[in-house]
Amino acid sequence: MEPLEHVIGHTFRDPALLQQALTHGSVGYENQRAQSDNQRLEFLGDAVLQLALSHMLFQRLPQADEGVMTQARAQLVSTKALARIARRIGLGTYLHLGRGEEANGGRNRESTLADALEAVAGAIHLDAGTDAAHQFAARLFAEELEALNRGPLDSNPKGQLQELIQSVGVEPPLYEIVGAEGPDHAKNFIAVVSWQGTQLGRGTGRSKKDAEVEAAQAALGNPALRELLRTSREQPHEQNRRS
Repeated sequence: MEPLEHVIGHTFRDPALLQQALTHGSVGYENQRAQSDNQRLEFLGDAVLQLALSHMLFQRLPQADEGVMTQARAQLVSTKALARIARRIGLGTYLHLGRGEEANGGRNRESTLADALEAVAGAIHLDAGTDAAHQFAARLFAEELEALNRGPLDSNPKGQLQELIQSVGVEPPLYEIVGAEGPDHAKNFIAVVSWQGTQLGRGTGRSKKDAEVEAAQAALGNPALRELLRTSREQPHEQNRRS
């Protein structure tokens, strides 16, 4: 575990905490016996990261109101963002998975990686306290936090998508929750957003709202949306020529 400890900037006094943080629930399920997995640490780590990032956003965005900071935090702790950071530090390499989970690509699954990263945050909090956990968050989220200073924060992707679509028609985008995964205390909801029968974005989040926001963000970057908007703008002109 030393290479991982070097990357995250924390050497565990109790290595068993890190081992538990990296143990997926599928291990105990397959062994049919009680097994310390990372679900409880994930629950704790979620709160640890929320607090650490709230503090950092409060300091970095002195002019931002509550809504902007809330949206910024939601983006930082979304399943996709957490999984991206986990991949960046090679966290999947260290996970302890059941054979079935391994065979089904669990080592690279977004929800599994995001949960493990939160569990590591929880483990650091138990091992060395709040300050150490905050230092961990500052180190791993440095790139994402710096991005907040390079351009305007997109605080309302759903509103942005709605505004774009309303500029060419009256039919609103349709959001749908298509699934959920994870234990009851830490479910990840999966949302899709469609317009004119075309699915434009897919997102995951700890709440249905967060999943919809992520789906809207994905839609805004989808070339299919631009094509649909262009077609919708041209249709009135086509109808006028025919009449």
